[in-house]
Amino acid sequence: MLKDPAHLKKIGFKTGEAECFALGSKIEVSKPVITLGGGAANTAVTFARQGFRTAALVKVGDDELGEGVIKTLKSEKVNPIAMIDKKTGTAYSTILVAPTGERTVLVYRGASSNFQKKDVPMRKLRAKWAYISPGTISIPLMEIIVARLKKNGVKVAMNPSKHYLEAGPNRLKTILRSLDVVLVNREEASYLTGIEYGKEKRIFTKFDELVPGVAVMTDGKKGASVSDGKYIYRAGIFAERELLDRTGAGDAFGSGFVAGLIRKNDICFALRLAAANSTSVVERIGAEAGIIGKTEFKKKRWQYLDLDIEPL
Repeated sequence: MLKDPAHLKKIGFKTGEAECFALGSKIEVSKPVITLGGGAANTAVTFARQGFRTAALVKVGDDELGEGVIKTLKSEKVNPIAMIDKKTGTAYSTILVAPTGERTVLVYRGASSNFQKKDVPMRKLRAKWAYISPGTISIPLMEIIVARLKKNGVKVAMNPSKHYLEAGPNRLKTILRSLDVVLVNREEASYLTGIEYGKEKRIFTKFDELVPGVAVMTDGKKGASVSDGKYIYRAGIFAERELLDRTGAGDAFGSGFVAGLIRKNDICFALRLAAANSTSVVERIGAEAGIIGKTEFKKKRWQYLDLDIEPL
Protein backbone atom coordinates (compact mmCIF):
# COMPACT_ATOMS: atom_id res chain seq x y z
CA MET A 1 0.00 0.00 0.00
CA LEU A 2 1.30 3.44 -0.94
CA LYS A 3 0.50 6.59 1.01
CA ASP A 4 1.72 9.73 -0.71
CA PRO A 5 -1.14 12.28 -0.89
CA ALA A 6 0.96 15.09 -2.40
CA HIS A 7 1.92 12.97 -5.40
CA LEU A 8 -0.93 10.49 -5.74
CA LYS A 9 -3.72 13.09 -5.77
CA LYS A 10 -2.00 14.87 -8.67
CA ILE A 11 -2.10 11.71 -10.79
CA GLY A 12 -5.72 10.87 -10.07
CA PHE A 13 -5.77 8.94 -6.77
CA LYS A 14 -8.25 11.11 -4.87
CA THR A 15 -7.73 9.44 -1.48
CA GLY A 16 -3.95 9.92 -1.60
CA GLU A 17 -3.53 6.17 -1.11
CA ALA A 18 -3.09 3.34 -3.59
CA GLU A 19 -2.41 -0.37 -3.95
CA CYS A 20 0.55 -1.17 -6.18
CA PHE A 21 1.29 -4.33 -8.18
CA ALA A 22 4.38 -4.98 -10.23
CA LEU A 23 3.47 -5.00 -13.93
CA GLY A 24 3.93 -8.37 -15.59
CA SER A 25 4.43 -10.25 -12.33
CA LYS A 26 2.55 -13.22 -10.89
CA ILE A 27 1.44 -12.48 -7.32
CA GLU A 28 0.56 -15.15 -4.79
CA VAL A 29 -2.68 -14.67 -2.83
CA SER A 30 -4.18 -16.43 0.16
CA LYS A 31 -7.33 -18.53 -0.27
CA PRO A 32 -9.89 -16.74 -2.50
CA VAL A 33 -13.47 -16.44 -1.26
CA ILE A 34 -16.29 -16.54 -3.81
CA THR A 35 -19.57 -15.24 -2.46
CA LEU A 36 -22.82 -13.48 -3.32
CA GLY A 37 -22.83 -9.69 -2.99
CA GLY A 38 -24.34 -6.43 -4.17
CA GLY A 39 -26.71 -4.07 -2.44
CA ALA A 40 -29.96 -5.89 -3.25
CA ALA A 41 -28.63 -9.30 -2.25
CA ASN A 42 -26.84 -8.11 0.89
CA THR A 43 -29.86 -6.29 2.27
CA ALA A 44 -32.27 -9.08 1.33
CA VAL A 45 -30.19 -11.56 3.33
CA THR A 46 -30.38 -9.31 6.40
CA PHE A 47 -34.18 -9.15 6.23
CA ALA A 48 -34.48 -12.90 5.68
CA ARG A 49 -32.15 -13.76 8.57
CA GLN A 50 -34.16 -11.40 10.77
CA GLY A 51 -37.20 -13.55 10.07
CA PHE A 52 -39.06 -11.43 7.52
CA ARG A 53 -40.64 -12.80 4.35
CA THR A 54 -38.31 -11.35 1.75
CA ALA A 55 -38.05 -11.08 -2.02
CA ALA A 56 -35.31 -9.49 -4.10
CA LEU A 57 -35.81 -7.97 -7.55
CA VAL A 58 -32.56 -8.55 -9.45
CA LYS A 59 -31.29 -8.76 -13.02
CA VAL A 60 -28.66 -11.33 -13.92
CA GLY A 61 -27.11 -12.81 -17.02
CA ASP A 62 -27.99 -16.13 -18.62
CA ASP A 63 -24.85 -17.72 -17.22
CA GLU A 64 -23.42 -19.81 -14.42
CA LEU A 65 -22.96 -16.79 -12.14
CA GLY A 66 -26.60 -15.81 -12.60
CA GLU A 67 -27.69 -19.33 -11.70
CA GLY A 68 -25.49 -19.10 -8.62
CA VAL A 69 -27.10 -15.82 -7.55
CA ILE A 70 -30.60 -17.29 -7.78
CA LYS A 71 -29.58 -20.50 -6.01
CA THR A 72 -27.85 -18.66 -3.16
CA LEU A 73 -30.79 -16.29 -2.62
CA LYS A 74 -33.12 -19.27 -2.38
CA SER A 75 -30.79 -20.94 0.14
CA GLU A 76 -31.11 -17.79 2.29
CA LYS A 77 -34.93 -18.05 2.08
CA VAL A 78 -35.11 -15.02 -0.21
CA ASN A 79 -37.57 -15.24 -3.09
CA PRO A 80 -35.59 -14.14 -6.19
CA ILE A 81 -37.66 -12.13 -8.66
CA ALA A 82 -34.97 -12.50 -11.28
CA MET A 83 -34.91 -10.95 -14.73
CA ILE A 84 -32.59 -12.83 -17.12
CA ASP A 85 -30.51 -10.90 -19.66
CA LYS A 86 -29.67 -13.14 -22.62
CA LYS A 87 -26.98 -10.80 -23.97
CA THR A 88 -25.16 -9.34 -20.95
CA GLY A 89 -23.36 -11.29 -18.23
CA THR A 90 -24.08 -11.22 -14.51
CA ALA A 91 -22.47 -8.39 -12.55
CA TYR A 92 -19.15 -9.38 -11.01
CA SER A 93 -16.55 -7.81 -8.77
CA THR A 94 -13.02 -8.74 -7.79
CA ILE A 95 -12.33 -7.33 -4.33
CA LEU A 96 -8.74 -6.82 -3.21
CA VAL A 97 -8.70 -6.67 0.59
CA ALA A 98 -5.81 -4.93 2.37
CA PRO A 99 -4.54 -6.05 5.81
CA THR A 100 -6.42 -3.09 7.32
CA GLY A 101 -9.76 -4.41 6.03
CA GLU A 102 -10.02 -1.62 3.46
CA ARG A 103 -10.62 -2.80 -0.09
CA THR A 104 -10.26 -1.94 -3.75
CA VAL A 105 -13.05 -3.21 -5.99
CA LEU A 106 -12.78 -4.03 -9.70
CA VAL A 107 -16.39 -3.82 -10.93
CA TYR A 108 -18.18 -5.25 -13.93
CA ARG A 109 -21.78 -4.02 -13.57
CA GLY A 110 -23.15 -6.34 -16.22
CA ALA A 111 -26.87 -7.06 -16.51
CA SER A 112 -27.74 -5.15 -13.35
CA SER A 113 -26.77 -1.88 -15.04
CA ASN A 114 -29.42 -2.29 -17.73
CA PHE A 115 -32.77 -2.34 -15.92
CA GLN A 116 -35.67 -1.44 -18.22
CA LYS A 117 -39.32 -0.78 -17.40
CA LYS A 118 -40.21 -4.18 -18.85
CA ASP A 119 -37.90 -5.80 -16.27
CA VAL A 120 -39.97 -4.51 -13.34
CA PRO A 121 -43.08 -6.61 -12.56
CA MET A 122 -45.18 -3.70 -11.27
CA ARG A 123 -48.00 -5.98 -10.07
CA LYS A 124 -45.57 -7.75 -7.73
CA LEU A 125 -44.43 -4.56 -5.99
CA ARG A 126 -46.52 -5.28 -2.90
CA ALA A 127 -44.97 -5.43 0.55
CA LYS A 128 -44.93 -3.62 3.86
CA TRP A 129 -41.45 -2.24 3.15
CA ALA A 130 -39.14 -1.87 0.17
CA TYR A 131 -35.41 -1.28 0.49
CA ILE A 132 -33.92 0.13 -2.72
CA SER A 133 -30.28 -0.09 -3.79
CA PRO A 134 -30.71 1.77 -7.09
CA GLY A 135 -27.31 1.35 -8.74
CA THR A 136 -27.54 2.91 -12.21
CA ILE A 137 -31.28 2.37 -12.77
CA SER A 138 -32.54 5.45 -14.60
CA ILE A 139 -34.10 8.12 -12.42
CA PRO A 140 -37.31 8.35 -14.54
CA LEU A 141 -37.81 4.59 -14.13
CA MET A 142 -37.12 4.83 -10.40
CA GLU A 143 -39.74 7.58 -10.11
CA ILE A 144 -42.27 5.17 -11.63
CA ILE A 145 -41.21 2.34 -9.31
CA VAL A 146 -41.39 4.48 -6.17
CA ALA A 147 -44.77 5.95 -7.20
CA ARG A 148 -46.17 2.43 -7.65
CA LEU A 149 -44.80 1.32 -4.29
CA LYS A 150 -46.34 4.30 -2.51
CA LYS A 151 -49.66 3.76 -4.32
CA ASN A 152 -49.64 0.23 -2.90
CA GLY A 153 -49.05 1.53 0.63
CA VAL A 154 -45.42 0.40 0.82
CA LYS A 155 -42.92 2.21 3.05
CA VAL A 156 -39.74 2.92 1.10
CA ALA A 157 -36.11 3.13 2.21
CA MET A 158 -33.29 4.03 -0.16
CA ASN A 159 -29.51 4.05 -0.03
CA PRO A 160 -28.76 6.38 -3.00
CA SER A 161 -25.93 5.26 -5.25
CA LYS A 162 -23.18 7.48 -6.64
CA HIS A 163 -25.20 7.78 -9.84
CA TYR A 164 -28.12 9.25 -7.87
CA LEU A 165 -26.05 11.51 -5.64
CA GLU A 166 -24.38 13.04 -8.67
CA ALA A 167 -27.80 13.90 -10.10
CA GLY A 168 -28.37 16.29 -7.19
CA PRO A 169 -31.39 17.07 -4.97
CA ASN A 170 -33.41 18.93 -7.62
CA ARG A 171 -33.35 15.97 -10.01
CA LEU A 172 -34.14 13.57 -7.16
CA LYS A 173 -36.89 15.72 -5.63
CA THR A 174 -39.77 13.48 -6.71
CA ILE A 175 -38.09 10.40 -5.27
CA LEU A 176 -36.79 12.00 -2.07
CA ARG A 177 -40.18 13.37 -1.05
CA SER A 178 -41.59 9.82 -1.19
CA LEU A 179 -38.98 8.19 1.07
CA ASP A 180 -39.68 6.97 4.58
CA VAL A 181 -35.96 6.40 5.21
CA VAL A 182 -32.89 7.73 3.39
CA LEU A 183 -29.47 6.30 4.25
CA VAL A 184 -26.17 8.00 3.38
CA ASN A 185 -22.71 8.44 4.86
CA ARG A 186 -21.56 11.86 6.09
CA GLU A 187 -19.67 12.69 2.91
CA GLU A 188 -22.69 11.77 0.77
CA ALA A 189 -25.00 13.77 3.04
CA SER A 190 -22.83 16.86 2.65
CA TYR A 191 -22.71 16.40 -1.13
CA LEU A 192 -26.47 15.88 -1.49
CA THR A 193 -27.58 18.70 0.80
CA GLY A 194 -24.85 21.18 -0.16
CA ILE A 195 -24.11 21.76 3.55
CA GLU A 196 -20.55 21.74 4.90
CA TYR A 197 -19.38 18.30 6.08
CA GLY A 198 -19.04 19.19 9.77
CA LYS A 199 -22.38 20.98 10.27
CA GLU A 200 -24.53 18.07 11.35
CA LYS A 201 -27.64 19.95 12.45
CA ARG A 202 -27.75 22.01 9.27
CA ILE A 203 -27.38 18.86 7.18
CA PHE A 204 -30.34 17.28 8.96
CA THR A 205 -32.40 20.46 8.71
CA LYS A 206 -31.86 20.35 4.95
CA PHE A 207 -32.76 16.67 4.85
CA ASP A 208 -36.00 17.48 6.64
CA GLU A 209 -36.83 19.79 3.74
CA LEU A 210 -36.00 17.10 1.18
CA VAL A 211 -37.30 13.93 2.82
CA PRO A 212 -40.50 13.56 4.88
CA GLY A 213 -39.20 10.47 6.63
CA VAL A 214 -36.13 9.54 8.69
CA ALA A 215 -32.62 10.56 7.60
CA VAL A 216 -29.72 8.29 8.57
CA MET A 217 -26.11 9.47 8.32
CA THR A 218 -23.24 7.08 9.04
CA ASP A 219 -19.77 8.28 9.96
CA GLY A 220 -17.41 5.31 10.01
CA LYS A 221 -15.79 4.63 13.36
CA LYS A 222 -17.66 7.58 14.88
CA GLY A 223 -20.95 5.73 14.54
CA ALA A 224 -24.13 7.20 13.09
CA SER A 225 -26.68 9.96 13.52
CA VAL A 226 -30.39 9.89 12.75
CA SER A 227 -32.99 12.64 12.46
CA ASP A 228 -36.74 12.12 12.59
CA GLY A 229 -37.38 15.82 12.09
CA LYS A 230 -37.69 16.50 15.82
CA TYR A 231 -34.67 14.86 17.45
CA ILE A 232 -31.15 13.79 16.55
CA TYR A 233 -30.22 10.30 17.73
CA ARG A 234 -26.50 9.53 17.93
CA ALA A 235 -25.01 6.08 18.32
CA GLY A 236 -21.50 4.73 18.69
CA ILE A 237 -20.27 1.42 17.31
CA PHE A 238 -19.66 -2.06 18.65
CA ALA A 239 -15.93 -2.75 18.71
CA GLU A 240 -14.98 -5.48 16.27
CA ARG A 241 -13.05 -8.47 17.58
CA GLU A 242 -11.03 -8.61 14.37
CA LEU A 243 -11.37 -6.38 11.33
CA LEU A 244 -11.07 -8.56 8.22
CA ASP A 245 -13.13 -6.97 5.46
CA ARG A 246 -15.26 -3.81 5.26
CA THR A 247 -17.13 -5.04 2.17
CA GLY A 248 -20.89 -4.82 2.75
CA ALA A 249 -20.68 -2.90 6.03
CA GLY A 250 -22.85 -0.07 4.69
CA ASP A 251 -25.50 -2.46 3.38
CA ALA A 252 -25.47 -4.32 6.70
CA PHE A 253 -25.98 -1.08 8.64
CA GLY A 254 -28.75 0.23 6.39
CA SER A 255 -30.72 -3.00 6.22
CA GLY A 256 -30.18 -3.60 9.94
CA PHE A 257 -31.61 -0.17 10.69
CA VAL A 258 -34.70 -0.73 8.55
CA ALA A 259 -35.17 -4.23 9.98
CA GLY A 260 -35.12 -2.67 13.45
CA LEU A 261 -37.74 -0.12 12.45
CA ILE A 262 -39.94 -2.86 11.01
CA ARG A 263 -39.68 -4.89 14.19
CA LYS A 264 -40.19 -2.18 16.82
CA ASN A 265 -40.59 1.21 15.11
CA ASP A 266 -37.97 2.44 17.59
CA ILE A 267 -34.96 4.38 16.30
CA CYS A 268 -32.75 3.43 19.27
CA PHE A 269 -33.48 -0.26 18.77
CA ALA A 270 -32.93 0.13 15.02
CA LEU A 271 -29.54 1.80 15.56
CA ARG A 272 -28.43 -1.02 17.88
CA LEU A 273 -29.39 -3.70 15.35
CA ALA A 274 -27.72 -1.73 12.55
CA ALA A 275 -24.48 -1.32 14.49
CA ALA A 276 -24.42 -4.99 15.49
CA ASN A 277 -25.03 -6.15 11.93
CA SER A 278 -22.30 -3.98 10.41
CA THR A 279 -19.73 -4.92 13.07
CA SER A 280 -20.45 -8.61 12.62
CA VAL A 281 -20.06 -8.28 8.84
CA VAL A 282 -16.58 -6.70 8.97
CA GLU A 283 -15.39 -9.58 11.15
CA ARG A 284 -15.86 -12.04 8.28
CA ILE A 285 -14.67 -12.17 4.68
CA GLY A 286 -17.42 -11.22 2.22
CA ALA A 287 -20.50 -9.07 2.49
CA GLU A 288 -22.92 -11.66 3.87
CA ALA A 289 -21.11 -14.24 5.99
CA GLY A 290 -21.37 -12.08 9.12
CA ILE A 291 -24.97 -10.92 8.75
CA ILE A 292 -26.72 -11.71 12.02
CA GLY A 293 -30.05 -13.40 12.64
CA LYS A 294 -32.67 -12.87 15.35
CA THR A 295 -31.09 -15.37 17.74
CA GLU A 296 -27.58 -13.94 17.29
CA PHE A 297 -28.82 -10.43 18.06
CA LYS A 298 -30.09 -11.58 21.46
CA LYS A 299 -26.55 -12.37 22.64
CA LYS A 300 -25.09 -10.32 25.47
CA ARG A 301 -22.50 -8.73 23.20
CA TRP A 302 -25.15 -6.72 21.32
CA GLN A 303 -27.31 -5.56 24.22
CA TYR A 304 -25.68 -2.20 25.04
CA LEU A 305 -24.67 0.59 22.69
CA ASP A 306 -23.77 4.18 23.55
CA LEU A 307 -26.69 6.40 22.48
CA ASP A 308 -27.81 9.95 23.10
CA ILE A 309 -30.75 12.05 21.93
CA GLU A 310 -31.12 15.80 21.62
CA PRO A 311 -33.73 18.11 20.09
CA LEU A 312 -33.09 19.17 16.52
